[in-house]
Amino acid sequence: MEKHKPYGPCERFVKRPQDFLCALLAVIVLSPVLLIVAILVRIKLGAPVLFTQDRPGKNGRIFKLYKFRTMLPPKDGVIDPAQDAARLTPFGKRLRSTSLDELPELFNILKGDMAVVGPRPLLVRYLDRYNEHQARRHEVRPGFTGLAQVNGRNAISWEEKFDWDVKYVDRITFLGDWKIIFQTIGTVLKREGISGGETATMTEFMGSAEK
Repeated sequence: MEKHKPYGPCERFVKRPQDFLCALLAVIVLSPVLLIVAILVRIKLGAPVLFTQDRPGKNGRIFKLYKFRTMLPPKDGVIDPAQDAARLTPFGKRLRSTSLDELPELFNILKGDMAVVGPRPLLVRYLDRYNEHQARRHEVRPGFTGLAQVNGRNAISWEEKFDWDVKYVDRITFLGDWKIIFQTIGTVLKREGISGGETATMTEFMGSAEK
């Protein structure tokens, strides 16, 4: 097994300032899009416009993730993953297919909760389900996009996703980040890997067979 190497100058001195500037520029340029999407969500899905949820960040620290809502409220206020398909409206599907629902995460990047590139922030309840290898994805800030997103997104297995995440942790570079950013643009334009198989969203991670 390849030995984990400490982060180089890219992660320690370049990545965070680069992430902040990229997110700030994106918020300024995309502000009309953010406003229009917010208005459409309010009209089609009602309030609140934003979906917020606790997610684990670097070293497992919990933060509030921001997204535009894509689903109707859960029946009786109880969230049931089996009802995701019924709650996900055609409008919500379009937001997800274009990744417009994720634009509010730019503010998570500005706050320092996230990076532009890194492992995607998943659910808090997954923390106890990772094996030692998979848990290494939390050694860096979670990202708006990452290696798993440009190598299959929701169309690949959880184990494959985590392998890509750890591969990124071990090989963070300035040029590597920009390669992933440009690959992400292509993936979004092609609308690849939006859903996981027959489900409206990615199936829940219940832990690997060998933990």
